[in-house]
Amino acid sequence: MTGSPPPTRLLICEDQALVRAGYVTIFSTQPDMEVVGEAEDGRMAVETARRLRPDVIVMDIRMPLVDGIEATRQLAGPGVATPAKILVVTTFNVDEYVYEALRAGASGFLLKDAPPAELLNGVRTIARGDSLLAPAVTRTLIGRFAERLRPSDTFRPARQDLVRALTPRELEVFEQIAAGLSNAEIAAKLFITSETVKTYVSRILAKLNLRDRVQAVVLAYRVGLVSGSD
Repeated sequence: MTGSPPPTRLLICEDQALVRAGYVTIFSTQPDMEVVGEAEDGRMAVETARRLRPDVIVMDIRMPLVDGIEATRQLAGPGVATPAKILVVTTFNVDEYVYEALRAGASGFLLKDAPPAELLNGVRTIARGDSLLAPAVTRTLIGRFAERLRPSDTFRPARQDLVRALTPRELEVFEQIAAGLSNAEIAAKLFITSETVKTYVSRILAKLNLRDRVQAVVLAYRVGLVSGSD
C-alpha cells in the first residue's frame, strides 16, 4: 500500500504583508499543501522560486522592484527550460495587466476577492498540470480585453499555419476552447463525449506546442481565429 503523495509546495509572492499572511494561513490548513517560501517583491520572487523550485507560485501582479508580469516572464516565459506553474491573483478594477500576465506564461488567474475554496481549487488545478481559465472567467477576460486581443497583420501568417496544422474537427474544438467553453459544454455543443473532447484538447495542445488552455486562448485571439465580439 502506497502512502499519500507529497504535499504541493507553494511560494507566495505578495507585497502586502497582511494579504500574504492570509494566503499562508489558508494554505497551511490543507494537508496536501505546504508553503515553502514567501516573497514581498518581484525580484525576490524570481530568486526564491529559482532556489526553492516550488510546485506552484501564487503571484501578485503589482509588486515593487520587479512586477508580477516580468517575474512571471522570467520564470515561465518563452525560452525558460522548465517553466514554473504560476497562479496570478489580481483585482480587475485595479490591474489591467491580466492578459499580459497570461502571455508571460502564467497558468491561470483568480481575482483577489475569490473565496478560499476557489483559491484552493485553483492551486490544485494548476498543480495537476491543468490551466485555470474557468469558462465564466474566460468570457470576462475576452470581454474586458477584446480591444488589445485584436490581431495585427503580423499574425496573419501564423493563423494560416495554425489552420493547416489542425484537422477541421480539431479547429472546431479549438474555437470552442477560445470561446471559454468547458469540456462538457464543448461535448454538448458538438455532440461528442467529454472524453473525446479531452483527447482533442490534448492533441491540439501538442500539435501547437502549447502548455495549456490559457495559451490556447491567447493564441486564438492573437492570430484572429476568434474575436471579442464572437
